[in-house]
Amino acid sequence: MKQTFFGSLYLSLAASIWGGMYVVSKYVLDYVPPFTLVWLRYAIAFFVLWAILRLKRIPTPKEKENWKHIISIGIVGYVVSISLQFVGTKWSDAHTASLITSATPAFIVIFARWMLNEAMTLRKLSALLLATAGVVVVVGFGGEETTSFFGNVLLVGAAVTWALLSVLVKIASARLSVLVITTYAIFVAFIGTTPLMVWEWWQVASVTFSFPVVLGVIYLGVVSTAGAFFLWNKGMEMMDASVGSLFFFFQPLVGSLFGWLFLHEQLHVSFWIGGAFIIVGVIVAVFERKPSDV
Repeated sequence: MKQTFFGSLYLSLAASIWGGMYVVSKYVLDYVPPFTLVWLRYAIAFFVLWAILRLKRIPTPKEKENWKHIISIGIVGYVVSISLQFVGTKWSDAHTASLITSATPAFIVIFARWMLNEAMTLRKLSALLLATAGVVVVVGFGGEETTSFFGNVLLVGAAVTWALLSVLVKIASARLSVLVITTYAIFVAFIGTTPLMVWEWWQVASVTFSFPVVLGVIYLGVVSTAGAFFLWNKGMEMMDASVGSLFFFFQPLVGSLFGWLFLHEQLHVSFWIGGAFIIVGVIVAVFERKPSDV
């Protein structure tokens, strides 16, 4: 029960941080282009986590098999998935991106069944459907902006690769500590996004750094990347992937709430109804009775 509590807490915090991240990102992206911002986030996050590893005197992984896991996580999740999400949203719209990427937990359930042999119970399926319905109610079906098929395909790719990342982390955590996995996977992502950042600098005329922008970049690097990535990976280590996946739904919920608090965006009745569906779905999954409890 203790592991379930802390796993739920870590995953809730990670998804909530990512939901609130959009308030800061919305401001910073007016001055810093997207791939440059991602590159800066990874640079800051790696420095912070690497410093923690040195303080704790945790050695760098030596075995080739461990580095295969780390590189897979860094490329699949932190390079490919994030890039697909950025480009897909550009070609589609933020509204559609929210709906499509909310399919991530469903893909996690599929990968968990395939790669981890996790059982798919009626309770888990019901919880997934409840939480998915909640996201649909919160976000809604209709967007005002024009979407494209190409952008939507990229967004589906982002959802699939992030789901795969979550399962790969759970597999790797059997061999390595989550802190080591997160630190060096972010380092791989830092290297992998460098060509994208360089290409972007050729395309963008100027980048503006002011004190508020620098603070925003630091926050995104330390809290939204180093902190939230570690919390998500740690939470996935402690829980069944199919159950932990449902906490991903807190991201659009908290994002909408923070948009209301800080950006003065309107919240309709649908937000509260959808939010209730999401919370009930998570509760149904987390408090599933084990055979030993009967």
